[in-house]
Amino acid sequence: MEEKIVSYTPDDFEYPDKLRNFKDRPKRLYVKGKLPDPNRKSVAIIGARMCSYYGRTQAYEFAKEFASCGVQVISGLARGIDGWAHKGAIDGGGETFAVLGCGVDICYPSQNINLYREIQKKGGIISEYEEGEKPLGWHFPLRNRIISGLADIVLVIEAKKKSGSLITVEYALEQGKPVYALPGRVGEALSEGCNNLIFQGAQIAKNVEIILEELEILDKMTKEKNKKTEIRLARKEEMVYSCVDLKPKHLDEIIKLTDLELLEVQEILVKLELMELVTEPIKNYYARAGG
Repeated sequence: MEEKIVSYTPDDFEYPDKLRNFKDRPKRLYVKGKLPDPNRKSVAIIGARMCSYYGRTQAYEFAKEFASCGVQVISGLARGIDGWAHKGAIDGGGETFAVLGCGVDICYPSQNINLYREIQKKGGIISEYEEGEKPLGWHFPLRNRIISGLADIVLVIEAKKKSGSLITVEYALEQGKPVYALPGRVGEALSEGCNNLIFQGAQIAKNVEIILEELEILDKMTKEKNKKTEIRLARKEEMVYSCVDLKPKHLDEIIKLTDLELLEVQEILVKLELMELVTEPIKNYYARAGG
């Protein structure tokens, strides 16, 4: 069952703050599904419709990695890079949002109907055009300002020298958004747009981590990982401590009860001794302090 259509104006609380202050902001946004979460980071992934195998693979993998890290993926549901970016985000277990150049009740292109339906469950379909509005050519350059506007970073995967994706880049620069480009083989038509962007100063999208760092997510992920490690260590200490009581217990018995390695148990016991929680009254026998 498809989502119902709702609409928002700049006067509504739900209207995205990322768009609210632009002079050319949409007067109304129509949505099937939901709008991007303003408290989470978003990356717009754009590129050629007639993309190469390399391009679609990179679009899919970048989007999948972003989604697995909680980053929302914005694109335009077009053939090629857009579609693969949406699919990667969905397969990565994340949320993705498609900005259309027609009414949200129309799937364009029609070949992406399965993605269109899936995106409504995993994010939202967004447009400034009312229901029934056809996908006219002049709609698409305008919708690109919404794609870049909703994103924190714009990533160009593959583009020719004269590509519609470069219109999105222009909007992104006007909006003060960082632009990343995936480098391609010199001499390839589909790489010319990205290589030119890099030459002009765009950041090189050499891997996902460099963009996560720009979004200030990589440090947070590292801290979370360290925190989990600390919690795991604390649980092991608790495990060893719970095996020790007031009556001295031999090291071998503690190892057997905890099912931990010898060196690990010894290290934990030393730490517990330093914390004055455990004592070693006899060689290799341990008891709780005060026993």
